[in-house]
Amino acid sequence: MSRLDLKRGTVEMIHGSGGRASAQLVAELFARAFRNEWLDQGNDQAQFDLPPGRVVMATDSHVISPLFFPGGDIGSLAVHGTINDVAMAGARPCYLAAGFVLEEGFPLADLARIVESMAAAAREAGVPIVTGDTKVVERGKGDGVFITTTGVGVVPEGLRLSGDQARPGDRILVSGSIGDHGVTILSLREGLGFEADIGSDSQALHGLVAAMVEAVPQIRCLRDPTRGGLGNTLNELAQQSRVGMQLDERTIPVREAVRAACEFLGLDPLYVANEGKLIAICPAEHAEQLLAVMHAHPQGREAAIVGTVVEDPQCFVQMQTQFGGNRMVDWLNGEQLPRIC
Repeated sequence: MSRLDLKRGTVEMIHGSGGRASAQLVAELFARAFRNEWLDQGNDQAQFDLPPGRVVMATDSHVISPLFFPGGDIGSLAVHGTINDVAMAGARPCYLAAGFVLEEGFPLADLARIVESMAAAAREAGVPIVTGDTKVVERGKGDGVFITTTGVGVVPEGLRLSGDQARPGDRILVSGSIGDHGVTILSLREGLGFEADIGSDSQALHGLVAAMVEAVPQIRCLRDPTRGGLGNTLNELAQQSRVGMQLDERTIPVREAVRAACEFLGLDPLYVANEGKLIAICPAEHAEQLLAVMHAHPQGREAAIVGTVVEDPQCFVQMQTQFGGNRMVDWLNGEQLPRIC
């Protein structure tokens, strides 16, 4: 059998048959790019040891359109997104698994680009992809490629971060500017041209998290505000902890290009997706120390304290506007930006 034509070839149904063509796709593309000691064993599962601590597992499916964008692509996004979900428990991410659903006719050159991007993101993060699966669906039924990644990590003994831990008086921090990813994707999809000034913030945050929990183990909870953005995520946390939250609009970091794009499109940056930012809630007496630690890390240079947890049996999230008024930051109704992660 001749080698895969990674320049002009396409995904065919036979690549999902489980036969020789499937084995060739796995060997010449996936196994070559992701190569590590666990994949090299050639088994249908990965066997590995974990360090002491509490095991954390997260899984996420990625269906973004377009597949390639400034700051990343569906491949790097699939790695970063799952690593971040594991890291939000304060865990050290250890291993990843990846599942691909490929559409018949999808260019092998694009698939190779995605796989290489995933491999590079995993290497940079130090989290190997140790097992996976590939399925092929008929033309017109898959929209190119969908990727599901699952991550496993370990939380050190004595550390417990959870969305139900916020207490009145706690401070709310964000690690940087919000809305970059969602506005980048929408700009590309609609041909609006904003991408000249904006790129996705997609990145793995476990290094920042490790620095934060080492310095301030009193952190109550961490969360990455992906779909639904800052607004929806804070509502989730308020409901989990049965508290209210009061934000200060003047302190929430938003790039001017993102703000301008949102104003033009009638969007609220509070609800626009992020893929490389986190929310932290900690006791007030530790907030300034935590902020300094974040500022000292490359991924937290724009971090800010943006609000306070308050007593509220109705679990409302409210915000003092830059004009001195107060408004509700309610759950998002509908879908502002479909297919963004």
